[in-house]
Amino acid sequence: MSKKVAIVGIGYSGFRTTSTDVSYREMIYEAATKCYEDAGGIHPQSIDSFVASSEDFMEGISIADEYVPDQLGAVLKPVQSIAGDSLQGLASALMQIKTGQFDVVAASAFSKISNLSSYENVLSYATDPAYIRPFQENPYFIAGLEMNRYLYETGTSREQCAKVVIKNRYNALKNPTAIYGAKIDMDDILNAPPLCKPLGEFDKSGHLDGAIVLLLASEDKARELTDHPIWITGLGWATDTPNLDSRTDTLGSARYAELAAQKAYSMAGINTPYNEIDFAEIDDTFSYKELQHIEALKLCGPGEAGELLDLGSFAPAGDLPVNVSGGSLGVGYLHEANGLHRVLETVLQLRGEAGPRQLPGVETGLAFAWRGVPTTTGTAIILSNKS
Repeated sequence: MSKKVAIVGIGYSGFRTTSTDVSYREMIYEAATKCYEDAGGIHPQSIDSFVASSEDFMEGISIADEYVPDQLGAVLKPVQSIAGDSLQGLASALMQIKTGQFDVVAASAFSKISNLSSYENVLSYATDPAYIRPFQENPYFIAGLEMNRYLYETGTSREQCAKVVIKNRYNALKNPTAIYGAKIDMDDILNAPPLCKPLGEFDKSGHLDGAIVLLLASEDKARELTDHPIWITGLGWATDTPNLDSRTDTLGSARYAELAAQKAYSMAGINTPYNEIDFAEIDDTFSYKELQHIEALKLCGPGEAGELLDLGSFAPAGDLPVNVSGGSLGVGYLHEANGLHRVLETVLQLRGEAGPRQLPGVETGLAFAWRGVPTTTGTAIILSNKS
């Protein structure tokens, strides 16, 4: 089995609220072209396998994954479709290389959410057809229930969740790909129209179109393709039940994140995450989710994330910067491509290519993705620039 796997190429395109002038296939083609150029100009025919994270749910077109080979240069090559978050797709690409059968594998994902006329209606269709969907509630009521339970169980305040929004949207002002960067007041957040109390309009991330392609390689091949490989040292994923009636004991926590992190830390040999990880890009689909995920990932103790946020620990100049990119609240939410976005930002930091938002001297980063309402699926990955 191959012992080490690295990310050797990155490419992205789009990152707009609407993209009526291009198709999702054109966006993927642009991202793939940039990725292959970034990996020393590799020809797609030299890539052994391809993984695409897509299904016929958010794409606005049936069997979207069937069109993937054309824009990736993967015609007559093995292509695997992952009906899940793209960080799960990256895990599949990693395992393919670990088998020793492949040396170079590409992972891709995209969001063309602007093609949908009603995102909320599609999201409602993903809820339980017998117990949840008949109520015809806005699907965000699940997030509202979770947020309320999380605040109750941990003692975290509504104001601390609002500070997550303030932090991430302010961080996004230094990210040229961010759409939702802004200076925003606490009162604006607290007085915004409610989605499902205590969840308000500013507590959810905005939609984003875009495509991301990453290239993975075995150790020997990685050293041939790039002078700055980013090594995958740990990875784990977990799925809990999406059924609300079965989640009475975990509604306020993120057990899936805890289990995924345990696997990733064990693989990476990390015993004290708060001391051994330099920064993190963590799912913040909703404001409370960033704090909930920080605690579940053992980056602090239960109920401590809000207090550490108050102290500035998660700011760019803090002890453990979180979502320096702006996260989904600041950049935008890429749906199934969201996991690769978290990884993309982590890679840019570890390669020293994050521009005005670059953190000094970082060596180890954590990226974590949640698949979103109504799921309880999460994936954690540890990346390092150390050989």
